[in-house]
Amino acid sequence: MSETTMERRKAASAQQQQGGRRRFSGRTRRDFFIFLAFALPNLVLIAVFTYRPLFANLQYSFLDWTLGSKTARNIGFENYVTFFGSDDAGRVLGTTAVFTVFTVGLSMVLGLLIALALNAKVSGTTFARSAVFAPYVLSGVGVGLVWMFIFDPGYGVLAWFLRGLGVASPQWFNDPQLALTMVIIVYVWKNLGYCAVVYLAGLQSLPSDIMEAAALDGAGAARRFTSISLPLLSPTTFFLLITTILSSLQAFDLIRIMTPLGNGTSTLIYEAYLQAFGAYNRAGYSAAISVVLFVILLVVTVIQIRFVEKKVHYA
Repeated sequence: MSETTMERRKAASAQQQQGGRRRFSGRTRRDFFIFLAFALPNLVLIAVFTYRPLFANLQYSFLDWTLGSKTARNIGFENYVTFFGSDDAGRVLGTTAVFTVFTVGLSMVLGLLIALALNAKVSGTTFARSAVFAPYVLSGVGVGLVWMFIFDPGYGVLAWFLRGLGVASPQWFNDPQLALTMVIIVYVWKNLGYCAVVYLAGLQSLPSDIMEAAALDGAGAARRFTSISLPLLSPTTFFLLITTILSSLQAFDLIRIMTPLGNGTSTLIYEAYLQAFGAYNRAGYSAAISVVLFVILLVVTVIQIRFVEKKVHYA
């Protein structure tokens, strides 16, 4: 083959590659503009309503600022030092931990048990599923008001029932420990249906052939549940663990309605509310508490994704 022919072929190949790059470049630009057209509005909304308040709150946490005041003084990390150096830190963090552990644990365990019952092939399960899930979609304010009437030690339904048994009603609203127990009970009742429905979906997606094979091999119902169902439900459990922890750490409406003064129920998010909008009006100090809550949420999520997800069986 002559050198002239080889040069012509090389030139033709180079032109084809260049034309392909041009075509690819044009297609890439078109796809990029389509992506921007769909994603840009959402990105703008997220930036304006999520990240901008986040960074603004971080800025406020370094200020000595009274809510409503037109002036503020930069004090560095003094708000954080004040919070962690006071008795409020241990009390609020402890209340937050107790509330989160019990609400998440009880919601998931009871939700799984209810999902097992709802998964049975009997009549009336459709109505039962709706009834279980209904409290989750109800307003937290309405739920809190109804349960305040139930727990009222003088005129409540629970007090009336206990008087019939000859037992005095506990002072749910005055005792800090009882107040926290009361809020935990109501929060679990309200969010129990969410865990039950998600677990029910996971149970119904389990492969029936594996269950039938295990039953033929002589495995009982308890053995099939612990050795097959639970491992296969680990993705569902992992999802619920993340969502319920994040939800419990940010629980506000029930606490605000049932214990307006935060008597033993001041979690991080409610303490931030009391400091900013209560009698103190300490907006900068409240912002510092909010940053602490954000860091805890971030750390918990990273730990779950980094370490807990390793124990999840996706196949």
